[in-house]
Parts: sequence; C-alpha cells; structure tokens
Amino acid sequence: MNFLRNASSATQGGVPLTPMMDVVFLLLCFFVTSQIFAQWETEIDVTLPTATTGEIPQRLPGEVIVNVLPDGRAVVNGQELDDAALRSMLDRLVALFPGQPVLLRADKSTPYEHVVRVLDLCRQSDLWNISFATLAPN
Repeated sequence: MNFLRNASSATQGGVPLTPMMDVVFLLLCFFVTSQIFAQWETEIDVTLPTATTGEIPQRLPGEVIVNVLPDGRAVVNGQELDDAALRSMLDRLVALFPGQPVLLRADKSTPYEHVVRVLDLCRQSDLWNISFATLAPN
C-alpha cells in the first residue's frame, strides 16, 4: 500500500467552482430584483413634460424618485406622503447619505406651485442634488 501517492494527488491545486457559482448566482438574483424595483417606481402614471434637450439619463446608485401627481400628492417608493412625512423622509435621507441624488418627476399637468412646494421641502432638508425628469420630443 502506497499512501503517499494518494495523498499527493489529493493536494494538487484547483479552483473550487461550486462556491464561485453560488456567489455569481446570488449576485445575479440581487441585480435582477433591484432592476425590477427600479422599474416599478417609474411606472407610476406620470406623464412627463418634453424638452428639446430631454434625455433618459442613467440612474444614479441609490437615487430617490419623488413623483408629484397633478393633484399635488407626492409619491415615494409607492407610498403617498404628505408634506410632514416627506420632510421627515428627506431629513433622514440627508442625515444618512449627504449628497444623495433625488429625481423629481412631475406630471406635465401638475401646477407649478406643487413642484415648488416639493423643491422647498428639499431645500429645507438641505438637499442640493436634485434633477428633473423630462422626455425628448417625439
């Protein structure tokens, strides 16, 4: 019986593929689910205004989308928030993540006063990284 031959063949190097495949699969699941949630937020029934320089920018990581509906309601992550709740959420956001990007999506029939109200809440919370969603003309 030659035990050394069996022991040396067992210690030969190699890459364990099973753990690597598990990690890749988990990453794939994470990115697929996060993409689905990103699409749900933009599917709220908001008709964006058009602009000649309008384009669809790449989403920034962790970007918060505030939807302003024509009647003045603000919707964030599928939840309708009043002014106090929106201000509280924006204050927590600034406290946890300074410089957090915010995308403001207002319906084209939304009165200007509602957009200014949400902008004022952002300013009161010391949010400065705000962008407006528009569409390119057809």
